[in-house]
Amino acid sequence: MKNTRYLLFTAIVVAAAVLGFLVWQDNGNGAVPEGFARGNGRVEAVEIDVASKLPGRIETILVREGELVKAGQPLAALDTRQLKANRHQAEAELRRAEIAVENAGLMIQQRKAEVRAAEAVLAQQKSALDAAQRQFARSKALAGNSIASERQLDIDRSNALGAEAAVASAEARLAAARIGVSAAEAAVVGAEAAVAAATAAIEAIDVEIEDSTLKAPRPGRVQYIVARAGEVIGAGGRVINLIDLNDVYMTFFLQTAAAGRAGLGTEARLILDAAPDIVIPAEVSFVSDVAQFTPKTVETEVEREKLMFRVRARIAPELLEKYLDYIKTGLPGVAWVRLDPALPWPEAAEGRVLE
Repeated sequence: MKNTRYLLFTAIVVAAAVLGFLVWQDNGNGAVPEGFARGNGRVEAVEIDVASKLPGRIETILVREGELVKAGQPLAALDTRQLKANRHQAEAELRRAEIAVENAGLMIQQRKAEVRAAEAVLAQQKSALDAAQRQFARSKALAGNSIASERQLDIDRSNALGAEAAVASAEARLAAARIGVSAAEAAVVGAEAAVAAATAAIEAIDVEIEDSTLKAPRPGRVQYIVARAGEVIGAGGRVINLIDLNDVYMTFFLQTAAAGRAGLGTEARLILDAAPDIVIPAEVSFVSDVAQFTPKTVETEVEREKLMFRVRARIAPELLEKYLDYIKTGLPGVAWVRLDPALPWPEAAEGRVLE
């Protein structure tokens, strides 16, 4: 009899406990109202590895872990002594090429003067040839009338032939002078190309010197300093790890039914364990197309209900900008998603909403 009463009493206590738990869930302490979804997660942000484009030795680290940095702010600097020496050498090559351009320009002027002189000599020789040919023609006509001697005729013929040779020689000198102008002009082109090459080399070195100062690509917070001053790193070596404070979100998981209704842009609210009275507005920015915790074989409806999808709720950059000093990744919390925009937020998702 006592055993029967004991068993009956135990059954009543268990039933009351189960009923109490169900009532507790229905009152909102664990239950999710229709039209909403809830998931536990942590605040995360996009990580950026600031790496060196060039190999070299780190000269100095300009920031500390946990420090807020602005876009373009210098974070670290490499030793640039070798690059500066290379720049001095390139500057010397540039000066040498510029002098070569000047010399080539002077050479062109000289060659052009030689052309003008050769042209004058050619004109003079042509005039002499013309006079010699006319004299030879007169002597030839007179010799036919026996007025002029044969000796004079031979002299005039010789003078005419000599004048022709002088003209040919003058034409050759003029052609050589013109070739000299072309060669001088080619030398100018080559010297100008050398100037352009030296200028490009200086610009390339300047780019490398600028790249030797590692800068923040976006505003963020220094999370880790991977390499320290004095260390030698290779090309692509990581130096500093940042978190992008323009892209902060909470990652959580939702069941199949809720994930199917949560589209991109769906309104969400984040409540952190560290500040349960503050509500952070957000919106769904990512819903995984691959389920997590997937059974090996999905055959029954019960098994399909176990599928979970990874979801991200992103905080607006405008809101982040106002509270940069308070943003810390890794903080746990709860994400509420309003699947039906016509419904009011439940009491559990109410509080002081950040604006």
